[in-house]
Amino acid sequence: MRKLIFAMNVTLDGYIAATGDDIGWSGDEGPDSSPRAELFQWWLDRERANEMFLYGRKLWETMSPYWPTGDQRPDATPAEIEYARNWRDTPKVVFSSTIDKVDWNTRLVTGDAVAEITRLRAADGGPMGIGGATLAGAAMRAGLIDEYALVTRPVLVGGGTPFFTALDSWVNLNLVETRTFPGGVVLTRYETRR
Repeated sequence: MRKLIFAMNVTLDGYIAATGDDIGWSGDEGPDSSPRAELFQWWLDRERANEMFLYGRKLWETMSPYWPTGDQRPDATPAEIEYARNWRDTPKVVFSSTIDKVDWNTRLVTGDAVAEITRLRAADGGPMGIGGATLAGAAMRAGLIDEYALVTRPVLVGGGTPFFTALDSWVNLNLVETRTFPGGVVLTRYETRR
């Protein structure tokens, strides 16, 4: 059985995007500028550990214009080059009923997301990363998330898209890692207690 991991940048007040899908709070420095290099490396290592990525439409539309050719940009750093190559080479599944075409080693699912995630999770293989508030929320409510990784930025935005969705029942978690990055960014990683 595969492990399903939901990892995102999040504000201290619990949002993955501020009102209007604004993610400017996550920092505009490049991956090799201090203090972001250490955190970008953590994300790169995290993404390399996944055998598959599951994306909701909005996250796909954020990632797909940049990362397929991110390694070909003249100002690309070594970390960006590696991230782009890994992103392009790793199989991806996009869940959407509003788009009709995906590319870059990607498959589109327009039907029941929970049923497909359940099927993928039951298969043999390595970890899968899931991203996108709506998609991850559906997986959360279905009890499919095995690990939550919150990369908390020291900023309050007051509203927007929450990391966690409303649930019908409690989910007990075990803390498995904490780490502090430069700039006051804190990683907390939890596994679902089953």
